Parts: sequence; structure tokens; C-alpha cells
Amino acid sequence: MDMDVTLLIPILLGWVSGLFVNYASDVLPQTRRFSQPICPHCQAPFLWADYLTLHACRTCGRARSLRTWLVQIFAVASFSYFWLFPSKALGIPLGMIVLIYFGIITVIDLEHRLILHPTSLAGAILGFIVGTFIYSKRDGLLIGAGWSLLGGAIGFGIMFLLYKIGELVARYRARKMQAAGQGDDEEEALGGGDVYLAGVLGLMLGLPIISALVYGALLGGLASIILIAALLVKRRYSGDALMTFIPYGPYYIIGAALILFRP
Repeated sequence: MDMDVTLLIPILLGWVSGLFVNYASDVLPQTRRFSQPICPHCQAPFLWADYLTLHACRTCGRARSLRTWLVQIFAVASFSYFWLFPSKALGIPLGMIVLIYFGIITVIDLEHRLILHPTSLAGAILGFIVGTFIYSKRDGLLIGAGWSLLGGAIGFGIMFLLYKIGELVARYRARKMQAAGQGDDEEEALGGGDVYLAGVLGLMLGLPIISALVYGALLGGLASIILIAALLVKRRYSGDALMTFIPYGPYYIIGAALILFRP
């Protein structure tokens, strides 16, 4: 059976989008803007031709990271899947833009435990467009915009409350570390960026942001249990492991994606 040649479209778009996700994830945490990519090992600037073709650094010879290749593969796979089974809520073009945004947030948060203000601002604009688009099909433009704003306020409000609770947990953790003779590493149980991300996801989802946050919390809790189990297997577990914080942004994104990308 001949392959459908139209599948070349999402494959190509996915590869290009993967390059953009990798680029944004490489430069934004360092410069907070789109700038010349540099080698993470020797800090030498990449030639654009080398960077875009995933060539090893010409200065130190180090190959591109495993994350670079995983992002490329996942981007092609996800674009191909949602080309064949598009989201009813988003459609193909808007769905692909949301996938790119989710990819950037996820990679940066996993690697740096950061949700940057520039990405939050861009996400707020995108989120309002997405939410208004989804609800305007049912309720008209003005009411659709209202549902989007309501979801954003709910998402932000819920996460802001959790952030304040997380501050109490972080203070308790800092006291424990000081009592053990360790310096405070200023880790947060829940970062301020997570609050803004919840607002962005709320703008996209409207009222279902509540379900997305619940999904995200459950997935994050499951990941924490798996982490503790892995430490137990390696016999490296101690009570301090309970004070190890994980980035929750990717799990909230998964929760939102489960709702947005239903075929």
C-alpha cells in the first residue's frame, strides 16, 4: 500500500517545529530573548547552518544533546498523529501552535525549573485567542471571550492559593536544612511561574481548567511516588526525599492537553 503523500506535510512541519522548540529552549533561559544559540559545553556560538542541521559543535566537538533528538522525534510523531486525528476543539493549525507552545514550556521547566515571564506573556495572548475561538463557536465572540477570561481568573486564583501554601512548605524545608547545617537553596514547592501557567491554561480551557489542574496534580503526585520508589530500590531514600520538589508545569500541561486534544 502506498503511503499517503500528504503525511509529508505534518512530518516536515513537525521537524521544523521541533527545531523551533529546541532553539527556544536553548536560548530563552539564558538571554530571555531570541538570540544566537551557543554550545552548552564550551559556550562557543553555533553557526546557524550547523545548529539547524543538528551538527556537533565545531569548537569542542560535543554532539547535540539527547533532548535535542527526542524533541525532534516527538514533534514529528505528535504533528503526524494530530494531522490524522485533529482536535475537535482546536483544529489542525491552532492545535499545532498550541503544541509548539506546550513543548517550549515543558522542556524549559524540566531542564531549568523555570516558567519564564516572556513565555507567560506570549501564552496569555495565545490562551485568550484559543479560549475565545473555542467558546465563540458555541456562544458568540463576546461571551466566548468572557468564558476564556473566567477560566484564566479561576486557574490563576487556584494556583495562587496553592503557591501561598507552598511558601509555608518551603519555609519548613529551609528550617530543616538549616537545622542539619545545610544552606538554604531557596527551592520553592510551587514556583510563581506555575501560577501564571495556570492562568494561561485557564484562558485556553475556560471552566475545565479545574479538571486540568486536578489531572496535573494527580500526575505530579504519581511521578513523586515513582521517584520515591526508585530511590528505595537504589537504597538512597531518606526522609529528605520528601523535601525534593519536582517541576509541576509539564503535568498541568498534560492535564490541559488531555482536554484540548480530544479527537
